[in-house]
Amino acid sequence: MRSTNVAIQFTDTGNGYEYAVYLDGNGNGVLTRDIQSGVDRRIGAVERLRSQFAGVDFGAVAGLPPVDTGGTPPGADPIRLGASGLASFSSIGSSSSGTVYIRGRGDSQYAVRIFGETGKTRMMKFSARTRRWSQL
Repeated sequence: MRSTNVAIQFTDTGNGYEYAVYLDGNGNGVLTRDIQSGVDRRIGAVERLRSQFAGVDFGAVAGLPPVDTGGTPPGADPIRLGASGLASFSSIGSSSSGTVYIRGRGDSQYAVRIFGETGKTRMMKFSARTRRWSQL
């Protein structure tokens, strides 16, 4: 909608994760170094998921299996977007790929999958009873 690259940056504060949206300022995509130098600017407030939804936060229950058979489980890192912690979206509809794990009330567990080539997302829910993921 903005005719440029936009990214959501997830940051581990040591007391949970916060996130913010950044706009590409120089046409080379949203990059951590450009965020730090001020070239890629934040276009909204820094937020926390738990501030928006009571009882909900980024996280993964212990022993959670990977969403895909043969994939890597989240372990202690609920933000699986590569080293930068950025989910980038281009003006032509593509994006970076990755998964963000979200814990709901109790032990409910969700995963938001981002598919790079299409920029589409899928919401998955984990069933503790069957130990399987299913698409919502």
